[in-house]
Amino acid sequence: MKFANQEYLFLLLLIIPYLLWYVLYRKKTEPTLRMSDTFAFRYAPKSWKVRLMPLQLLLRILVFVLVVLILARPQTSNSWKSKTVEGIDIMLAMDVSTSMLAEDLKPNRIEAAKNVAAEFIVGRPNDNIGLTIFAGEAFTQCPMTVDHSSLLNLLHNVRTDIAAVGLIEDGTAIGMGLANAVSRLKDSKAKSKVVILLTDGSNNRGDLSPMTAAEIAKSLGIRVYTIGVGTNKTAPYPMPVAGGVQYVNIPVEIDSKTLSEIAAATDGDFYRATNTRELQQIYKEIDQLEKSKLNVKNFSKKYEAYQPYAIAAVILLLLEILLRVTIFRRIP
Repeated sequence: MKFANQEYLFLLLLIIPYLLWYVLYRKKTEPTLRMSDTFAFRYAPKSWKVRLMPLQLLLRILVFVLVVLILARPQTSNSWKSKTVEGIDIMLAMDVSTSMLAEDLKPNRIEAAKNVAAEFIVGRPNDNIGLTIFAGEAFTQCPMTVDHSSLLNLLHNVRTDIAAVGLIEDGTAIGMGLANAVSRLKDSKAKSKVVILLTDGSNNRGDLSPMTAAEIAKSLGIRVYTIGVGTNKTAPYPMPVAGGVQYVNIPVEIDSKTLSEIAAATDGDFYRATNTRELQQIYKEIDQLEKSKLNVKNFSKKYEAYQPYAIAAVILLLLEILLRVTIFRRIP
């Protein structure tokens, strides 16, 4: 509760001089009776009327306090908020070539990338997010959607064996993967459009160069964040052999120069992740850079709340007058 005219509350200070006047001077104006000796009345019990005499003073003070509160205009208010969320359209472009089975990230590159991407998706419930996967070719695993449960299910089903068994050509077509993601964003009406491209190699397949795809993204106002995944030298790779798996060290060949140029051309950033912890940190940084816009409008309506005080003041005033002319009536 608030008071519209708070300055009137200073009138409550007048109670202090009133009490002083009542104690010091009021009693001197009351009628008295001279008696030669009051010994007989020293131990006489006080009547209930005498004990209730201060009630009049209390009622007058309460009435005065209530009148001051009414003058100060007590007000209550109802308030509510209207929220408008402006999400971001995001396409995740993920490399699924067989080299993503390397185990320099735990348990391996592809599983680490999927787990971290899933955390990123869960943390952005207001955004349209889709998924492109690519090896030597690229296709859309999931178009942009706010149904993140379906998206996470499709992300969980991403495997590298589609290239290993020949369903798509193996290799790394960064340009094709980026172009596929961009094609899903070109008709977007969102003010912010983003591609997060993750790969562990250099472009060696596809009919479209990475920089050509980057120029297309730039022309459409799409920002591209590129992530190079893998250690700096070699990585353990599970090589199937008769009766089991043999680990061999394969060289890590990430085209950092091209990935940096793609990011720079589209006002994005390039990141290197040599372990799972660094990959998690990269996604957190991107999450901070690409915040959804939340517009909050506050509404409030004020109501005058003097009525209860006015009713109480009238009742107490009438009670004080009634007591003064009946029980506490004075006879001159």
